[in-house]
Amino acid sequence: MTVHNVSDRSANGRVNSMSRRDAKAVFHPYTNAVANEFEGPLVITRGEGVYIWDENGKKYLEGMSGLWCASLGFGEKRLATAAARQMNQLPFYHGFNQKGHPSQIELAERLLDLAPVPMAKVFFCNSGSEASDTAVKIIWYLNNIMGRPEKKKIISRFKAYHGVTVAAASITGVPVNHTDFDIPLKGFLHTDMPHYYRFSEGGESEEDFATRCAENLEELIKKEGPDTVAAFFAEPVMGAGGVIVPPPTYFEKIQAVLQKYDILLVADEVICGFGRTGEMWGSQTLGLRPDILTCAKALTSGYLPISAVIINNRVFDTIAPRTSEIGIFGHGYTYSGHPVPAAVAVETLNIYEEINLIDHVKARSKSFLSRLHNFADHPLVGETMGLGLVGAIELVANKETREPYDASTAVGPYLVAQAQERGLILRAMGDRVAFSPPLIITDAEISEMFDKFAEALYSTFKAVSNCDVTKK
Repeated sequence: MTVHNVSDRSANGRVNSMSRRDAKAVFHPYTNAVANEFEGPLVITRGEGVYIWDENGKKYLEGMSGLWCASLGFGEKRLATAAARQMNQLPFYHGFNQKGHPSQIELAERLLDLAPVPMAKVFFCNSGSEASDTAVKIIWYLNNIMGRPEKKKIISRFKAYHGVTVAAASITGVPVNHTDFDIPLKGFLHTDMPHYYRFSEGGESEEDFATRCAENLEELIKKEGPDTVAAFFAEPVMGAGGVIVPPPTYFEKIQAVLQKYDILLVADEVICGFGRTGEMWGSQTLGLRPDILTCAKALTSGYLPISAVIINNRVFDTIAPRTSEIGIFGHGYTYSGHPVPAAVAVETLNIYEEINLIDHVKARSKSFLSRLHNFADHPLVGETMGLGLVGAIELVANKETREPYDASTAVGPYLVAQAQERGLILRAMGDRVAFSPPLIITDAEISEMFDKFAEALYSTFKAVSNCDVTKK
């Protein structure tokens, strides 16, 4: 795409097309700003089902549900109707000072009914990042009330992703989210990433690897002092870290350590929640029993921003008396539980129930995982990994030794660019390529997605072979 200069403007000062204005005016997230100045963005103008169209009319299968979130695909009219109805009835109200509104109340009740373990209350935010920050503040508040002012440290995993606000980015274990931001803050720690393929030792079984991860967590806790560690944050399946499904017994062993030292478990269900793993929650799929749960994204199928922090009785019953002593719980957002996204979230949950979404995901997962794992024998592929309707394929320079490509070769991003040329949107996290299609996808559309991926993989294989990047 050609980027036009600033002088290409109409009389009113605006540039003459959406793509030109976007290229010059928007500071894009997760984007090389210099490259965007020269190349411009891919401008998407329409969506329907699992497909989107750009400004030139080119059609793409959206293999990432946007950003892991458009579970019902694009163009679900019932959600638009729910938003319009709420806009006309009550376009805004807040939850401060004992205020509320029906959509907020109904959504909270629905989430408590759906929770994977018994929970007490729901606090609404606007994004997964805000939910993570809110969970941290609640945990710190709780420990101050309990007379444990030193029990404040937060542990997560290397390559974990929990958001990009200051506290959330500190929990996040991805280097690019730390570089030059003076993050992580003091008191945020990281332990092993449970990626057996990449970090197991010779002869180590998956269960032995899980045991080592738990033992290393315990050693970290003892080193820091158990009376200083407050909580452990975990995605059931690590998303932006590469779609990492933990090995068997991992969470069982991790939770035993947390219980031993009275450390809260926070399940980050922002990606895994609402059916992605084949159950309503990733916690159900992988056996987590969280004290606090965060969710967002598919809560409205990504159509409007809203997130939630769900807390158990132990947490709420400790906090509530102190708010009475102070007079308020001094935390919240103008848009916490905003009526319009709350109404859309309620309707989203209605649709999930009516279409038997969980059964649909389980049925489609069979063809999805079959096609995904069929690439395991390809000479560029080191690992295929998936669960439900989320998966990843890792590209390696040497299949036998698992040697990765040098980061400078950018093989994963090259493959994703090849897929985009063929009308398929995917995401590269280094040389792990992620798949997270809308949950409404059909078997035929799954075949189309992987057929296009196969073409892109073949093109990538030719490119790296000609450059002598692959190793014999």
